[in-house]
Amino acid sequence: MTARVLVVDDVPSNAKLLESRLLAEYFEVVCAHSGAEALRVCADGKVDIVLLDVVMPEMDGFEVCRRLKQDPATQHIPVVMVTTLDETADRVKGLEAGADDFLSKPVGDLQLLTRVKSLTRLKMLTDELRLRTAIAHNAGFDNGLEDERRAAPAILLIDDDSASSACIGRMLKADFSLDVEDDPQAGLFRAAEGGYECVLVTTGYSDYDPLRLCAQLRALDRTRLLPVMLVADIGDGTVLQRALEFGVNDYVTRPVDPQELVARLRTQLRRKRYNDRLRSSVSQSFQMAVTDPLTGLHNRRYLDTHLPRLIARSVARQRPLSLMIADIDRFKSINDAWGHQGGDDVLREFADRLRQNIRGIDLICRFGGEEFVVAMPDTDRAAAEMVAERLRVAIANEPFTVDGGKNAIPVTTSVGVVSRMGTLDDAAQLLKRADLALYEAKNAGRNCVVAPAA
Repeated sequence: MTARVLVVDDVPSNAKLLESRLLAEYFEVVCAHSGAEALRVCADGKVDIVLLDVVMPEMDGFEVCRRLKQDPATQHIPVVMVTTLDETADRVKGLEAGADDFLSKPVGDLQLLTRVKSLTRLKMLTDELRLRTAIAHNAGFDNGLEDERRAAPAILLIDDDSASSACIGRMLKADFSLDVEDDPQAGLFRAAEGGYECVLVTTGYSDYDPLRLCAQLRALDRTRLLPVMLVADIGDGTVLQRALEFGVNDYVTRPVDPQELVARLRTQLRRKRYNDRLRSSVSQSFQMAVTDPLTGLHNRRYLDTHLPRLIARSVARQRPLSLMIADIDRFKSINDAWGHQGGDDVLREFADRLRQNIRGIDLICRFGGEEFVVAMPDTDRAAAEMVAERLRVAIANEPFTVDGGKNAIPVTTSVGVVSRMGTLDDAAQLLKRADLALYEAKNAGRNCVVAPAA
């Protein structure tokens, strides 16, 4: 995982130290030495995360963070305050200004990297949602991102210590609606039922690993995007590092400060509701206009709008981008033998197998007829070829059902794979090269993958 990190510190030696640590882990690093400079860099739109010193002349870190979070163009960028301030009041002040987290000087390598990687994962999701929403707006299908009034946010606390849960309940009763579950598996089921905006998990279980519960929350489709916070002891450093690495959003340590707990929960809810609104805007604004009604995939119209943006982002970030075109072999004979209803059955099942073998951040479109296009950000040609071969095997190894499930027929696919070549490719050129690779696969006897080196 890589990202572009902005390090903001008025002391050049401090900035240089953080820069060297991040460069060693292959992050891209930009440095700024004042609050005004940091705002200018963020306004360019090429920052994934900000490490922000609090104590700076002219404009301190709190004010920089406040301005970033008030600007719609930069409010989605995660901000981590880097400070020597230890007072809880200072942390609360930073969280209320919109900070996503804190790092205390001197910053340890593991603490630095786990925080940066955790927030980078969240930023990647937000970027994709923002990009798709921008496309909806440009296409004239935008309903806006107005937020509705809501009742007190519902929080689920999973804690087997009745005294601990009662204490947390008193802290939250004025601002949140709290439900408590003492059994971890019962808590998992309740979270999956929906209705909650955040889950608090304590680490005090004597006979159960709380990280297993957190991993299960991240694995389930219905809870994958639900914010999860740990309530941990100060000595649980190793547990917290592992938790952040696989997707826990935040934590507080005992003894829990009520103001900090409330402020951190509000930060998580603000981010969740922002992303919820983005998803709602995408799905409600132009689902019908850019969705193939038969397969449920995006259609050619969406591809024509979205692919140039993916290419532009790939060029700006100097990251790879690969494209595959998959074609169902001898599809006309399927239609001839089983009618258009049978052909539709095959197209729907083909789309389902595509989804099962492609990442969530990849773009899958029905290109037309029996051709499908997959755009894969941050994927080089070799990795894309492996994905294409996995798809080919998934198609060929199991027959497709037609005629209402009464009959099963063999189906194969031919796939062409290409990757972006420097700044030479626009969307049309990339599609043309992929189509030529597909043509080679057809000429090679079908049921194969062709991924030319250039």
